[in-house]
Amino acid sequence: MQYRTLAGTDLKLSVVGFGVWTVSAGWWGDYSDEQAIAMMRRALDLGINFFDTAATYGSDGRGETLLARAIAGRRDQAVLATKFGYDAAGQTGPRGEVELPQDWSPAFVRRSCEESLRRLETDHIDCWQLHNPKMDAIEHDELWTTLESLRREGKVLSYGVALGPRIGWKEEGLRALRERGVQVIQIIHNIVERDPGDDLIAAARETGASVLVRVPHSSGLLEGHFTEETTFAPGDHRRHRPRQWLIDGLKKVEQLRFLERDGERTLGQAALQWLLAEPAIVSTLPNIYDEAQLEEFAAAPDTPPLTVEELRRCDALYAENFGLTVSV
Repeated sequence: MQYRTLAGTDLKLSVVGFGVWTVSAGWWGDYSDEQAIAMMRRALDLGINFFDTAATYGSDGRGETLLARAIAGRRDQAVLATKFGYDAAGQTGPRGEVELPQDWSPAFVRRSCEESLRRLETDHIDCWQLHNPKMDAIEHDELWTTLESLRREGKVLSYGVALGPRIGWKEEGLRALRERGVQVIQIIHNIVERDPGDDLIAAARETGASVLVRVPHSSGLLEGHFTEETTFAPGDHRRHRPRQWLIDGLKKVEQLRFLERDGERTLGQAALQWLLAEPAIVSTLPNIYDEAQLEEFAAAPDTPPLTVEELRRCDALYAENFGLTVSV
């Protein structure tokens, strides 16, 4: 495993992290508490020390409480990131079908911090992120004053923005970096989905911020195992994507097979190495479904880095949309 320093701190993050979303939220299949905890403990054993969760991953903060149980007795070996901003108490529709209301008031922010600290069973959060902020959050002066107060109090070591929920939110990210001086930005970014990630990474380089990347395999496409017959379980959010997403995605993946090296590097590992060629990216958060995949991705930093020519070919394919007439 390799490690990179999170901007504004002395924290060393594993370049492959563990996104707790996959095993706690029910969007990627159902995992028992025991299964989720076992996978996170195995991740620690493999050198993964960066864990990213959120107050809304699963009901009643399940993602945070599972993470606390997984690292019990090993807190000093883990870097914990979580997110805030959604008010689950204000939910008005079926969970997962409508976006929860957000609350950026100082009182809610402070209460959210204390609740996360309690669920994580820790006295400080290493990296606290606004969860899918819109422009109203970026422009909310009292929110940023509160965050700075929490940092001075030692309850939060660093803070930033996790942008989403879908690819987008470019202006929010740019303003957070340039006007609010955030030192951490989490984005969706991968070989086939680079807008607006390219621009946000460039801005992070300019400001000295660290970038965290989720969905590095384009919701599984770049793991290299999908076929036209691939189907998704009823609880898997990818089931609701249009079929053309899969068909066009497979065409793109076939053109990236040159990144595979038999016995040395899988396509899934190459997708992570493509990201790690960018120094501003300090950690990646692949979706990890089972122990075999956990071991594959944890080994990615030890595979051959992409060459200059391989990186150039990836850029050229993206520039021409992989020869497809319609982008998905």
